[in-house]
Amino acid sequence: MAPRLGANNPVISRTLSFISAANGAVRFRLHEHGSGALTLVKKIGAKVDPIHIIGGGLAGSEAAWQAAELGVMVVLHEMRPVRETEAHQTSGLAELVCSNSFRSDDALYNAVGVLHEEMRRCGSLVMRMADVNRVPAGGALAVDRDGFSKSVEDALEGHDLITIVREEIDGLPPAEWKNIIVATGPLTSAPLAQAITELTGEDGLAFFDAIAPIVLKDSIDFSRAWFQSRYDKGEGSDYINCPLDDKQYEAFISGLIKGEKISFHEWEATTPYFEGCLPIEVMAARGMETLSYGPMKPVGLINPHTPNIKPKAVVQLRQDNALGTLYNMVGFQTKLRHGAQIKLFRTIPGLENAEFARLGGLHRNTFINGPKLLTPDLKLKADTRFRFAGQITGCEGYVESAAIGLLAGRFAAFEQIERPHPAPWASTALGSLLGHVTGGADPDTYQPMNINFGLFPPLSVQEKDTTGRKIRRLRGKDRKAAYSRRALQEIDGWLAEFS
Repeated sequence: MAPRLGANNPVISRTLSFISAANGAVRFRLHEHGSGALTLVKKIGAKVDPIHIIGGGLAGSEAAWQAAELGVMVVLHEMRPVRETEAHQTSGLAELVCSNSFRSDDALYNAVGVLHEEMRRCGSLVMRMADVNRVPAGGALAVDRDGFSKSVEDALEGHDLITIVREEIDGLPPAEWKNIIVATGPLTSAPLAQAITELTGEDGLAFFDAIAPIVLKDSIDFSRAWFQSRYDKGEGSDYINCPLDDKQYEAFISGLIKGEKISFHEWEATTPYFEGCLPIEVMAARGMETLSYGPMKPVGLINPHTPNIKPKAVVQLRQDNALGTLYNMVGFQTKLRHGAQIKLFRTIPGLENAEFARLGGLHRNTFINGPKLLTPDLKLKADTRFRFAGQITGCEGYVESAAIGLLAGRFAAFEQIERPHPAPWASTALGSLLGHVTGGADPDTYQPMNINFGLFPPLSVQEKDTTGRKIRRLRGKDRKAAYSRRALQEIDGWLAEFS
């Protein structure tokens, strides 16, 4: 099936005409016909052909920024609002569909924190706008989701080398597109997913991902709830906590298991969940105590209303917007029906009169078998015009998705300007994540995975810490710090050599 382009596009008809100019520069005119006629003239560097990026999520947005910053023209195709998805709420670029957290920002002891820092050093747009739109979240990096999306979109719209086209690509792109990045994410439209399946000769892999509810802060009863971060991290009061005693916890688990759930479609019946984003009812079904040792664990918290009584469990809510008016229920992804959610969640002390800005939900995520289908620079082995980026490659998480987009954008841009650009070294967070997606994982058992130190190559016996001890003998935090230190040193070396 061919994509809806040119005169057949019901939204817009676009043609590019290129005109040589003096001093080796190139001008192109972009003609738009349809609801509004517009002619736009831009100047770019030596290359005429643009990179076409399909999908304006985190990966596509980051890829577009990286390529444009390297002097290459980009056309970013985003199907919303022409075609909506079951999970997106807006038509904004880089919309955060699930949580508003980018997880730990600790670049010394946490692998995702190291990835944050490496991306910042690579000039990541996603990380820059995450920092600008940061909201309190203890040691985590959480953002105002609407402000973050708008900031990313404004930056892309303001870049001279980026053109954003609102249209659905519902089939394989035309042959004249020579440099393509597919960054359609876990919610790739069915027609394009089918086209990719036919191109690769592989069935798509799928798993479920879930969305947590968001509560209006003003509806929370603070005579029962309180502000505190676990172990007083961050500002010490970045989360709202709602305690449950033994009887309340048992009743909550019972209601969770018995609550009416949305029925599965036929194609959903054999689709697995991703372990890092399990619905709470699935966790509850694994055992009465599962949630009290998981997202509802009470450790590191003291209820100021009853300081001498330790709660059986605690529901935490994390700030979701810059105004501090919305809080999301941490770890409370669910497939309960909306009515059942409201009834059950209002049994939680402090949430008896809760008003919900959004209720939980579940959606299907699709990804390809990256280790089997992709080259080390993210090209599709079956057709090297294509690179894949983001969650469709099988990486898991906002930051990981943007990181693979960052690499895809750089690879595509350097190919366009005919300059070598090797992958980041394997000892970096970027390099280890890329290696996992493109060959480090077993293709027969490939599943989505977050960045972790287990993906990093072992520390060699020659490496030593500042006291002269061999790193191989280090354990715990010392070992993590050694991984982090090595990664950041080597990302700096890679950037110095290949930027």
